[in-house]
This record gives sequence, structure tokens and C-alpha cells, in this order.
Amino acid sequence: MKIDHIAIYVCDLEGARNFFVTYFGAKSNEGYHNQRTGFRSFFLSFDDNTRLELMTKPEMADREKEPNRTGFAHLSFSVGSKERVDALTAQLKDNGFEVLDGPRTTGDGYYESCIVGFEDNLIEITI
Repeated sequence: MKIDHIAIYVCDLEGARNFFVTYFGAKSNEGYHNQRTGFRSFFLSFDDNTRLELMTKPEMADREKEPNRTGFAHLSFSVGSKERVDALTAQLKDNGFEVLDGPRTTGDGYYESCIVGFEDNLIEITI
């Protein structure tokens, strides 16, 4: 058994898609639009065949996302090396994204950083 995909509702569908394409090399499908309900989505695929579904519909509420809460915590991307963690974190910071933590080696041995990505969702970047 495997997880088929993760889905996230967003307000800015194109902006979220561009974030993952630009910084994490996602490949996007052409999208889906349900004319009756206004629902729209994109499936994004990553190099290891992991898929992320971005979804939106009219009048989405974007509530504050407390870092310490139940439910969705963060998405984590393995970029392959310490140097790539450092470089991508620096690029995101230079492009105006807040770096919450790192890059650093955690107490359990992971080398990672954590940034506040699109619509205040947390993105972890690790080896």
C-alpha cells in the first residue's frame, strides 16, 4: 500500500502551482475545472512520482495557521544534499519567504530548514 497523493485547498491556485514548479521542480497537469461548482485543481508530480493535488473553489477562507496545532503540519522535500538545502533556503529567503528555522542539524540528526511558503503553509527542506 502507498499514499496516492496529498491534497491541499488554496485560495491562489496558480500562485501555489507556480511555487511548487519554481522551487521544487513539480510538473503540472493541465488542470481540472468543474463548471457547475467552480471547483478547480491541478495535480503536480515530482521526480519520485509523488503527487500533490492543489484545489480551490469559490470563496475559500484562508484562516490563520498556527504552527503548533493538530492536523496538517508541513510538507517536507528531500533535495539530496546539504548544499542544496542551503541554496534553496537562501533562494526562498531572497525571494521574500520567511525562514522559520535552519538550515541546521536537528537533535535527531536531520539537516533541514523550515520556511513559510505559499499562503503561510510550512515547507521543510531536508537532505
